[in-house]
Parts: sequence; structure tokens; C-alpha cells
Amino acid sequence: MHRVLNSAQTENTEHVLCYLDLDQFKIINDTCGHMAGDGLLRQLSELMRRHIRNRDSLARLGGDEFGVLIEHCSINKAEKIADNLRQAIADFQFYWDDKIFKIGVSIGMASINNDTTSIANILMVADNACYTAKAKGRNRIHIHEEGDTELENRRREMLWTTRIQKALDEDRFCLAVQTILPLNPKEKKGEHYEVLVRMVDEDGKIIPPNVFIPVAERYHLITRIDRHVVNMTMDWLSNNPDFLERLDLCSINLSGPSLVDDTFLEFIVHKLSECKVQAEKICFEITETAAIANLTSAGHFITRLKEEGCKFALDDFGSGLSSFAYLKTLPVDYLKIDGVFVRDIENEKSDLAIVKSIHEISRALNKKTIAEFVESDSILRILEEIGVDYAQGYGISRPQPLDELKDIRKSEIT
Repeated sequence: MHRVLNSAQTENTEHVLCYLDLDQFKIINDTCGHMAGDGLLRQLSELMRRHIRNRDSLARLGGDEFGVLIEHCSINKAEKIADNLRQAIADFQFYWDDKIFKIGVSIGMASINNDTTSIANILMVADNACYTAKAKGRNRIHIHEEGDTELENRRREMLWTTRIQKALDEDRFCLAVQTILPLNPKEKKGEHYEVLVRMVDEDGKIIPPNVFIPVAERYHLITRIDRHVVNMTMDWLSNNPDFLERLDLCSINLSGPSLVDDTFLEFIVHKLSECKVQAEKICFEITETAAIANLTSAGHFITRLKEEGCKFALDDFGSGLSSFAYLKTLPVDYLKIDGVFVRDIENEKSDLAIVKSIHEISRALNKKTIAEFVESDSILRILEEIGVDYAQGYGISRPQPLDELKDIRKSEIT
């Protein structure tokens, strides 16, 4: 890299760096072990070596990432070489014991010319281009060009990751809650809230979750946020026994990556044992898509915490309507009907039919239903007629800071 960068700057030559990231490599490591993963890397290294020119350099950069330095070559010609690599890997079959695997590769490409400022910069640009290739569907090539909006978006996201990490280190997150209203008189046992997280920036401004949560999920910070939220919620409830006494259920959202993190599960079990909060008053919410994507891990996670007494809700239910069979393996207590079916229930007969269907399925499976996005009294009446157990939305209450709840006396609760 030092040599070709010097050549580009002093002799006005052009070279290309390709950044390769194997797709689905983790599946082989997880299902067959690291010996299989190492075997695959060795075979792919030999395969790639055969598909580059003699003067070009192939290197493993770490994990399942490789670099190819294509010397004295235009970006258009280099793209043909990169596509040959991509196709060779796509056609390759890996055999291990009685299993056969096929994988792909995402490739980011960046030109090295007399405008290139440093090795660090070209590596970042190629890495970002590779990330863009993965984000666009994997097993493809993305070439960085000046003014690349995808690269600018990635740079902005990287700045957000720094802000999120700093906010976590400095404890600059706060909690809000939104009421979940019981519609069935039999369910009116106490107060029910969903906990919502907010980030506080350096100037004290509140940043809503839709701004930072997608970045946290993409850059593997979401489990740290989940841990922080669980910790803050449990501590707050422990320190407010009067509120805890009148609380029926407190719902806390968890992300998909947290479901597969054994240390996170151990953290919750330990937190429950050390704090003064009854596990029966804690409900963890996981989205339907996250549960389906991590079905085995989600089942284990739910079963273990239900042994402690916790409850579970399947959030955004209905987004995966292709099959309900998986529900038999997930012992959740509540189905939160996806708000996309609720908000237009007055005008859309199909939405009404879907909500009714979900409610009937939940009854058959002995689960309770919660409708999201309830924004008017008329929607609330329709849900009551259907028999939905709980409702949540701006038509009932807007989120409020958690600390405001401790000032509400029991006599003020309706």
C-alpha cells in the first residue's frame, strides 16, 4: 500500500483496492465450529489466489475480511477482476461432514490515484464501499465515487456511533413511559406502562429513539443500550416502592441481538436476584421479526426468564403473518398487534379483519392482546367490541418522563 500510494502520487499511476467481506460465514462457524470456518478460509484463499493476476496482492485483513490490491489498473478493468472473484466464490461449494454450504461475498472498491491522501483514508473508503454493497443486498460490488452519498451517510452514522458510545459512558440516557390501558375489567389490577428510552445530547437536548436506535442496531451497540435500560428501570423501581406497589406490569423492549447474548441473559437473572422488584411485574417486549430470526435463542431466552417469573410480549405482531406455527414454540404472554393494522381500523375492512383474526388466534393460544397506535376514542370503541385486552397510543396517553410518575399519588390514579 505504501509503495502503490507513492507510485500514484509521484508517477500519476492508478491502482485499486478491493475490500471483501464474506457473506454468511458466521453460519458455518456457528453450525460446524471454528475448525470448519478455518477450513473454509483456507480453501477460499486458494480459490481467490487463482482468480487474481500474478502481480496483485491478496491478504486476509481479519475475521472473514480480505483485501485485494490491484496494481496499475483502472477502476473499470479492476471491476471485471472483482466480479470474477465474486462469481467464483458464489459458485464455490464447501463440504463439511455431511453438510454442503454456499456463501457469497460483498466487495467494496476504491481507486488509488494522485488524489489519495493516505492509506488510512483509502482503507476506510473501501471498507465503507463494502458496507454499502452488503446493505444493498450482499453478494455484489459497490465502487466508491467522489460525492458518494452512501459514503457520506456512513460517515454520519459513524459519527453517531461515537456520540452513542459517549452517551453510554457518561450515563446520558433517560427513560419515559407510556400507559397501556386495560380494556377488559378483569385486567384492571394495577398500572401498566411501557418503558421508552431517550438519549440526551451534550447540550441537554432530548434525542428520540428513531434517530439513534437504527445506528445502534447497525453498529452492534444496541445490547449495551438494552443493558443500560434494564439497569435503569430496575434501579428506579427498587428506589420507588410506593409506585412499585401499585404497578401491575412494566414492559421493557429488548432487541434481537440481546436474545442471542448469553451474558445479557445472565445479567438479567442476576439483576432480578439483587433488586427489590418482583419478576412477575416485569414484561420484556421483543419484536416478531427478531423472534423469528432468532427462534431457538429466543425460545431459550423466554423460557429461562419465565422460570424467574417474568412475562413476555411479542411486539409488532402481524408483520410476519406468513405463518403462526412458530408461536407454539414461543411461550409469550401478550401479542402486541402491529399498529399498521390498528390506526386505520375504522376505514379499512381488511385491517379490521386482521385485528379480529389476531385476537382470535391469541385467544386460542391463551394469550392476551395489546393494540398499538390507538389514536382516537372511535378506534378504542372498536377494539373494545372486538374484545382486545389492552390498548396503547397517543389517544390514551403520550409518553411522559419516568421520574414524573413517582409524584402521582395513588388517589390520583383512575
